[in-house]
Amino acid sequence: MRHTTIGDRSVSALCLGAMKFGSQTDDATSAALLDRFVEAGGTFVDTADCYQFWVEGFEGHESETFLGRWRRERGITDEVVIATKLGAQPTVPGTGPETKEGLSAAAVATAAERSRERLGVDRLDVLYAHHEDRSVPMEETLGAFAELVAEDAVAELGLSNHRTWRLERARAVTEANGWPRPRVLQYRYSYLQPRFDRPLASTGHMHVTPELLDFVREEAAEGREHTLVAYTSLLWGAYTRPEKAAGLDPVYDHPGTPARLAVLDEVARETGATRNQVVLAWLMDSDPRVVPLVGVSSLDQLNEAIEATDLTLSAEQWGRLADAG
Repeated sequence: MRHTTIGDRSVSALCLGAMKFGSQTDDATSAALLDRFVEAGGTFVDTADCYQFWVEGFEGHESETFLGRWRRERGITDEVVIATKLGAQPTVPGTGPETKEGLSAAAVATAAERSRERLGVDRLDVLYAHHEDRSVPMEETLGAFAELVAEDAVAELGLSNHRTWRLERARAVTEANGWPRPRVLQYRYSYLQPRFDRPLASTGHMHVTPELLDFVREEAAEGREHTLVAYTSLLWGAYTRPEKAAGLDPVYDHPGTPARLAVLDEVARETGATRNQVVLAWLMDSDPRVVPLVGVSSLDQLNEAIEATDLTLSAEQWGRLADAG
């Protein structure tokens, strides 16, 4: 499996999403998927402290709790990087985003401590702010994050679902205070592009925009590297399952979508790969670099994604895909 970097650390170029592990995906299947991922050279796993409070029968924390148990049972230490997120977990069981923990200094400190306990680690590998919280000054949130790094409770910081201008403000705040800056960014991103003049239907989720890509490139040119992690990279199976494609967010319903799918099929035929594998390879070969985050529920799905890490598109194929639509 090919590798990339997060900050100063090498990780697999494919990230395994653990959102449903320990809840909708039963423990035995969850463990089998993690075991296979690690066996194939995977070293990067993603979760959050709120997964999956919105599913009936669960309160959140199930994914982190399962991952902690899996680590103990398998003797996993620092060879697997686990990224988690805070800020979106409801503070009242059975409620929704209206009671989310938010990003105050107190909430950050408490949530980070609980995540460490559930995962069974002294230091979190990567910690994201899950969503924006404009009720709290950014200085307060970033100061709390800086304190966690100073205490060696967190290794790497990240921001998820933040508008680009908020990323620039975060850079300015951390630079002015001498604090560690968030170097990992997580957003929705896939080969099919939405209409950017309309919001995504899913509340709080933000898609990578051309402006964000430009920001990351310019930051790198000035010596400030970021790692861009792309969730929903396969659009819930929409590339290969007609029923999923029919239910896509309406923002993908525009003339560019069939045009991009036509070129996707051309490249799939040329490479002998599946649509999903071409999408993942296209993301991994992107500039700026992208780490696709994949959620799977079967070994077949996982193996298909793992095999995509061996697929390298030609510059002509990548460009043809990028220019379509």
